[in-house]
Amino acid sequence: MSDEPTPDGRRRADRDFDVDLDDVLDDEDGDEGLFDDLLSGEPIFENKEVLRPSYTPHELPHRKDQINNMATILVAALRGETPSNILIYGKTGTGKTASAKFVSQELEKTSQKYDVPCEVEYINCEVTDTQYRVLAQLANTFIEQNRAFVDDRVAKLQDLRNEAEADPSALETEGDAFDATPEDGAGAGDDADDFGDLREQFDSIDEIDEQIETLLQEKSEMEEVPMTGWPTDRVYATFFDAVDYVERVAVIMLDEIDKLVEKSGDDTLYNLSRMNSELDNSRVSIIGISNDLKFTDFLDPRVKSSLGEEEIVFPPYDANQLRDILQHRSEVAFKANALSEDVIPLCAAFAAQEHGDARRALDLLRTAGELAERDQSDDVTEAHVRRAQDKIELDRVVEVVRTLPTQSKLVLYAILLLEDNGVHNVNTGEVYNIYKTLCDELDADVLTQRRVTDLISELDMLGIVNAVVVSKGRYGRTKEISLSVPVEETEAVLEADSRLSDIENVTPFVQARFDN
Repeated sequence: MSDEPTPDGRRRADRDFDVDLDDVLDDEDGDEGLFDDLLSGEPIFENKEVLRPSYTPHELPHRKDQINNMATILVAALRGETPSNILIYGKTGTGKTASAKFVSQELEKTSQKYDVPCEVEYINCEVTDTQYRVLAQLANTFIEQNRAFVDDRVAKLQDLRNEAEADPSALETEGDAFDATPEDGAGAGDDADDFGDLREQFDSIDEIDEQIETLLQEKSEMEEVPMTGWPTDRVYATFFDAVDYVERVAVIMLDEIDKLVEKSGDDTLYNLSRMNSELDNSRVSIIGISNDLKFTDFLDPRVKSSLGEEEIVFPPYDANQLRDILQHRSEVAFKANALSEDVIPLCAAFAAQEHGDARRALDLLRTAGELAERDQSDDVTEAHVRRAQDKIELDRVVEVVRTLPTQSKLVLYAILLLEDNGVHNVNTGEVYNIYKTLCDELDADVLTQRRVTDLISELDMLGIVNAVVVSKGRYGRTKEISLSVPVEETEAVLEADSRLSDIENVTPFVQARFDN
């Protein structure tokens, strides 16, 4: 590649093609680019985020009783008292998390209004699923807040010191001294322009300097917890010290709390639910949210009694309630007249079949709107909803199949091969024979037939296959297995797994049979 100067004095590398700047500029007024055509249509959405599960609405239809119940329990925090721990139960999409977050936002807003130190910390235990991670995340959150408190306090002390230097009589106040050191937690609500309380604490500038030095020293000792590497007892001690540094009521919201118990046992809940007896300045309350109504059956009785002081159950929505929720969200999410009349009732009906899942209803409405935008349609119709239903169902199947363990994928692929060879309603023995062949070809461990039967039952529970026990008369009973998912898409997902990449070259022997 040469680098010769051009007539205008600039250098240009040799290319196999020539690019003329004028041609490029001309193209801007000519052919449309890749995204121009997509942007040419009128958008249907006004605010799509309103239809996402992460959005917390300002109003939650048909959850007023549950919200009022939570508020009645948590109002104790605004009085500086310890609220009872709350366990919230309900199936997926019944408004548990949205209601709890709504109440939390209102609690924090009211605490600021009345200058009461109250904070809510949210943790999703499906992501933060070990005792170490939960305690580390909480500790670091409170450490960050404590540092901010120290900075604010030091700034006020510096202002007071400057005032005292300019006017030595500024510290000459009468009345009893008011002790408001960070250990006592007081002073968090001091007004920056009012040094009344601060003046009463100090008799000299040296005392102010000493207090500033103490605060800065304490801040330097606030060491954040690394995400790995510390002993658990040290993490807990750091969290304990951080939460108790200033006076506060801390409400800890543990979403998907059953995942934490399943992964790490109930040690975390035991420590959190019992720590109030040791705290001097702060109070801690726990809100646990779970889809599993029976997860407390596996808890230590002591944890169960202290954790489940109050229980709130969220029942599934019916079709009419889902219709109200969708109507309420759609008024903000879509432009005027963007939905045909039958869209919301159909979305509500589909979701009501899925155990009253509002999250499913919102996903369905959002996906239908996205499909309408791709079609550059003026409005969302029933046809878009039905296409969205098929798309969501396929996406769900793809995600479930993609995350299956390798052995389950091999069992599923054995069923697929039988279906491809025209063998329908297969039995466990036929699946097991093909499964063994696949394991031999891929040099994988071969499980027993009993274990494979268990894996088939798990696939049945996930809705990937349909396994029905049928009677063969004097020949006994057997399971007849058929696929409940699209064959081509499922096969493509399985073959995309690098561990099964050679599976498409395997053509196991499929024994012919005579069906009655």
